[in-house]
Amino acid sequence: MQDKHVIEALGKAEVIIENGKITSIGEPQVGYCSIFEKYQDNGELTEEFIKNNITKRISEFGMCTPQRSIDVPDTMSFGTSETLRTNMEKGYVDCVVGACDGVGTLLMSEPGIVQGVGGRVSALISTTPIKEVMDNVGIENVLNPETAELNPIKGLQMAIERGYKNIAVTIIPTELIKDLRQYPRPEDVNVYIFVAHTTGVSKKEAEMLFDYADVISGCSSKYIRETAEQRKPYYSGNKVPLYAVTDEGKRLLDVRLKYINKQLSAKDYPQDFSNSPKPLI
Repeated sequence: MQDKHVIEALGKAEVIIENGKITSIGEPQVGYCSIFEKYQDNGELTEEFIKNNITKRISEFGMCTPQRSIDVPDTMSFGTSETLRTNMEKGYVDCVVGACDGVGTLLMSEPGIVQGVGGRVSALISTTPIKEVMDNVGIENVLNPETAELNPIKGLQMAIERGYKNIAVTIIPTELIKDLRQYPRPEDVNVYIFVAHTTGVSKKEAEMLFDYADVISGCSSKYIRETAEQRKPYYSGNKVPLYAVTDEGKRLLDVRLKYINKQLSAKDYPQDFSNSPKPLI
């Protein structure tokens, strides 16, 4: 099988990595992100910046290669993987259904693996099997070792069958979110849905995500922010906010915020978009 990994990275640019090398970089849809302001190009998401950033990830922790390290420190003070890692350490989440380059959908029950897998990887669109990485995360935790399939529904089913009770599922925007929320499960099983990489979603998609998710990342999304203005969920952050759509989402976000000694999530509207990525799309 050809070694090929497709991600949507900085500015929602499509990046293809084959045999440890970048073979294609698409046009970024967002030109500036304040999170990267302190780095090269002052936050401008140029093709050169994207290439250097992805090359650094490949060289530093082996992204999309057999050298993939799972030992990745907290990347942000307050992101999806950091939030889930802390909640797993505290015992509020016992399994995360996520996606990893070279692995596909997998179950994670160790806090370090949650952070190591999700901390510095952008939206994974497709991937192919890398045995060394699967062995590293535990091949028994991989949904489909033969194909590295990405399927959060089957991942949730696998987690329930394994007996996990407090399951977080991380996904990119997809209509499967409705199926995840309505998936039949025992009464003693809780499912928390975290949505990341929302840049470019339509108004209809944003409303769908708010209907079914627990936590949503604002990314560079215009309509996620607009929908938040209408529905006024609790949230934290102004550059790239995380929105707690449900009470359970708020509880999980606040666990992380308390852990890092930050102000708990609030309903501070209207939002301040002055530090948001540009343009919002």
